[in-house]
Amino acid sequence: MQSANVLLKKIIRSSVLPFAAQHGMKKDLFPLSRTLSLSLCLKQDTSGSPSGKLDLDEWKKVMKSGLQEEVSGTVSEQKELSTLAAAREILEMWRLAGRSVPENITEDQLKTFMECSSKSAKKKYLKYLYLKEIYKKNDKRKMDEKRERRLAAQKQASETDETKRNSFIFLWDNAMDKAYSWRVAQSMIFGQPLIFDMSYEKEMSVRELTNAVRQIVLSESCNRRSVDPFHLHFCNLKDDSLYQKEFIKHYREAWGKLLVTVTDQCYTDIFPKDKLIYLTADSPKVMKTFDHDKIYIIGSMVDKSIKTGVSLARAKRLGLETAALPLEKYLLWNSGAKNLTLDQMMHILLTLKDTGDWKKALEFVPKRKYCGFVNKPVHELKKTLNLINTLKLGKRREEAPRQFAKNYSKKLTQK
Repeated sequence: MQSANVLLKKIIRSSVLPFAAQHGMKKDLFPLSRTLSLSLCLKQDTSGSPSGKLDLDEWKKVMKSGLQEEVSGTVSEQKELSTLAAAREILEMWRLAGRSVPENITEDQLKTFMECSSKSAKKKYLKYLYLKEIYKKNDKRKMDEKRERRLAAQKQASETDETKRNSFIFLWDNAMDKAYSWRVAQSMIFGQPLIFDMSYEKEMSVRELTNAVRQIVLSESCNRRSVDPFHLHFCNLKDDSLYQKEFIKHYREAWGKLLVTVTDQCYTDIFPKDKLIYLTADSPKVMKTFDHDKIYIIGSMVDKSIKTGVSLARAKRLGLETAALPLEKYLLWNSGAKNLTLDQMMHILLTLKDTGDWKKALEFVPKRKYCGFVNKPVHELKKTLNLINTLKLGKRREEAPRQFAKNYSKKLTQK
């Protein structure tokens, strides 16, 4: 039997293998030769059992099915590629026709487009991809513009730094800073005191306290650059308080060199009570003129919820005189509370100290809060209105104030 196997191998090598090499089928016939030789060996070993015979028909069916699957796979791939190319050509035609078609579309998106059931669904899907592409381009454009603005700002900042290095400008700034510091130093000896009350830490949230400190920093800067600055006093400023921590965040190393009197004492322990006037919007007394011999107190508080009467109650507890700015006397008030920011109060007081002109000082009130200035005080206008009502209008007295106010506001807006 071994000699038969050897003879079979020689026949395969001498006849089949040269034919396969000639026709390019060597690789495919090697498994065949191995299969035949193995089948013969198995047949030798299992010659006694009838189930051990090689079924060539089944083997042929398996080989044919594998070949058909491979051929069908290649055909389906070719069909899919041709349909994708046709879909791309259709999209290019639609784009040239002016329809909303994206410029770039992936294969997955193209397959999703082809799977759409109707033409309207395909149009909606293409419009969705088109809008998505536009939004992406807009976001990229905005990012590029933002980067260009940032680079331009950096370039401008570097150019300004270079100009500041100029000797003349540097000397000028240095000289002006020395002049401002000299004025503030003189005001600490001879100037009129102005007090900021720092006893409202419990009345504010952390955000409100941060805004209050920022406004005080602006007030100090405005006072330092004025012609005749105040001698600023930060009273009731406790060590390790939130006020002090925020001031150190803003001023850093300059906090210890600041030309301001900082104390944890109350102002009633430093100054006589008869010279102190607490400025609060809730005061029933209206301030008529600026008194250079008085010491004005400003509550260092920013209340977003408009807590009325807090500073007035504190002034009454301490037995101090209070005053409010004559806003209704000079301004035709529009809307909103009459509370002003701390830096606005500083501008108003500095202008009153220098000029004594209320109209010029109240220009620092935000324009959104009033319609304009009045030529006469409001109480005199009310007296005139009541006199006209009693003499001429009689029964229509209730409607006259509304009509008068309406006509008066129109005249102000026309001016």
